[in-house]
Parts: sequence; C-alpha cells; structure tokens
Amino acid sequence: MNVRNSDGDIVLIESNDVPSEAKLPTDYGEFKIRIFHEESTGLDHVALTLGDMQGPDPVLIRVHSECLTGDAFASRRCDCGPQLQAALHAISDRGWGCLLYLRQEGRGIGLHAKIQAYHLQDKGADTLDANLMLGLPADGRDYSIASSMLSALDIQEVSLLTNNPNKVDQLRSHQIHVVEMVPLIVGVGEHNREYLQTKGKRMGHHIQPSDL
Repeated sequence: MNVRNSDGDIVLIESNDVPSEAKLPTDYGEFKIRIFHEESTGLDHVALTLGDMQGPDPVLIRVHSECLTGDAFASRRCDCGPQLQAALHAISDRGWGCLLYLRQEGRGIGLHAKIQAYHLQDKGADTLDANLMLGLPADGRDYSIASSMLSALDIQEVSLLTNNPNKVDQLRSHQIHVVEMVPLIVGVGEHNREYLQTKGKRMGHHIQPSDL
C-alpha cells in the first residue's frame, strides 16, 4: 500500500473507507480485533476472534466487562484479570472462539464510582451493598450490545464462559442461543474471597463455597 504520492505527500484516505479491524498477534495466538462503536454511549467495544466462527459446534465465547484495575493493574480485589487471561487461554486451546470486551467498567457504574465503592468496601461493606449505598445498581450491565456484536459476527449458538446466569438470560432474551454455561472460577485468593462469596450468595453467581 502506497502511503505517499509521487510528490512525497501522505495520501489521505476517508476514515469511513477504512474498516476498524486488524490482525492482533497475542501470547494466545493471532486473533482478529474488530471495534464496534455504540452511538448511544459513545463507547467503543472490542471483539477478538480466533479461527472460523462457522464451525459445527457452538462458539466458545467470553463476554468480559472492562476492569481497569484487574485487567491492566493485576488487582487482586477481583477475579477479572485471571478470568480474562483464562478465557483467552481456553479459546486458544480450542483453536477458535470469540472474546467480547465491553466498556462497562465496575459492573456498569464506571471507574469513578467503582473506586468509591472500593472505599466503602475498605470500611466493611461488601461489593453489593457498596453499590447500593452509592444509590447505584448492584449490577448495571446491559448485554444488548453484546448480542448485537455477536449477530454482526454471525454467531448465534454459543458456549458461554461465565458464572453469571443473568448474563445468560440477557443474551437469550436477545435471541442468542446459549447452549451451555462453562464455569470460569479462577484467581481465587485472600483478597477477593469475600467478594466472590458475595457474588455466589447474594448475586446468584454459580460459585460454591467449595470453589473458594
């Protein structure tokens, strides 16, 4: 591709003519990255795909909500970072699959409020009550954008890496056929054990005491 003309000037290309997708070599294989812009929020969400999405079996997928502290800073307050890495590893092992990375920080309440909730947790509140004390939902995530992304990728039947049945219910309500929930209990430690207990006991996640 020529980026300069005969005079040596940069060739300008209309941005609308350039698709927002590219190869993405990773430690887990060469994925394809594709960006989906959500007009209503102004946020850009990510789809990482590996291999062909048209196989005879349900596509192994992870719908992962952004967690700056866990995904980027390796925080041990949650299991988000280990879940992200384990999902990519599982997709790589299978040889094909998809990871959606949704910009829904802090279970949908945003980074600022999430750190406020952490402050309340430092004072003794659990992860659910801290949100409620701030006047925010325990879980404000909306997976309609995920279903739209999957439909755009022509993915209709999935094996979903999750412990959260609400995620399954929301995807099914948007005509995504979730064939099975694949447990993803990783990264358990002293700093997040109570957090995971709360998710299991009070938020309906499929996490048993024996898992912790």
